[in-house]
Amino acid sequence: MTESASPHISQPRILVLGVQPGKPPFRIMEIDGEVVGMPRTITDVLETAAYHGIRVHDLDDPDVIRWVGGDKFTWRHH
Repeated sequence: MTESASPHISQPRILVLGVQPGKPPFRIMEIDGEVVGMPRTITDVLETAAYHGIRVHDLDDPDVIRWVGGDKFTWRHH
C-alpha cells in the first residue's frame, strides 16, 4: 500500500471529549494532550483555544479539532 492509498488520520491539537454530568453539563477539553478546561459551550472552546494561541476558523475541520462523544452542538448529557 502506498502512502497516497493510506487513510488520512489527523492528530488535531484540540480534543473535546464527551459530555459529563453536572449542573450545567460540561465537556473536557485537551490541547496537545493536556487537559486545559471544562467548556460548557462552543464559545468556551473557542476562548480556551485562543487563550492557548490557537485560532479556530472551522469547528468541523478534523485537522484542527476532534469532537468525541458528540459534535459541536452536543452539550447535554443523555
